[in-house]
Amino acid sequence: MIFTRRACAAALSLGLAALAGFAPFPLIGDARAQGSTAELVAKPVALPDIAVGSAKAAVTITEYASMTCPHCAAFEQNVFPMLKSKYIDTGKVRFVFREFPLDIKAAAASMLARCIANGDAEKYLATVDKLFKQQDQLVQYTKETLKQIGADAGMSQQAVKACVKDQALLDKLSADQKFAFEQLKVDATPTFFINGEMSRGAMSFEELDKKLKSLLKR
Repeated sequence: MIFTRRACAAALSLGLAALAGFAPFPLIGDARAQGSTAELVAKPVALPDIAVGSAKAAVTITEYASMTCPHCAAFEQNVFPMLKSKYIDTGKVRFVFREFPLDIKAAAASMLARCIANGDAEKYLATVDKLFKQQDQLVQYTKETLKQIGADAGMSQQAVKACVKDQALLDKLSADQKFAFEQLKVDATPTFFINGEMSRGAMSFEELDKKLKSLLKR
């Protein structure tokens, strides 16, 4: 999915206001100092990274994904389990998941996942898995789906509502998206950075496996 930052920013601002009942927000944050792509990708911006795998792994994969992106859901369900088993759990790859919401529904879902996880990466990714598996419902029945996923995690309806109305969290999500678009040139989901090298679009496990084998031989 391709988009323009201005259009996406306006959609997130106005749509989330309607969804959660709060005022539109401006994108925040100044451009960071220039540097190599790998250096820019390596450091989180506003939100702490969701990362699994050894910090000493030879390869780091950073994915930018949107909760309403079908290709992102396909990667999570069809590729990620094999990536985790063969490379992440064995200490060869560190995997970083970063939100890049392409619409208001994806933004709200990302915020809920952050609230449910409360800093626990495994819990966050488990929530993402649930959101992707219910992607059709999320798109069609957003409020109801978020309430149900929140309830499954032990959150009350009021807690879910408070989460998606959290202006500070929304501002940080917006700042990260702005940085990714302007500094890293992310304009589609999924977008992957493998040791700093960008790869746009869907990727099969066979393609990823071939690339990782090559990198790990170096």
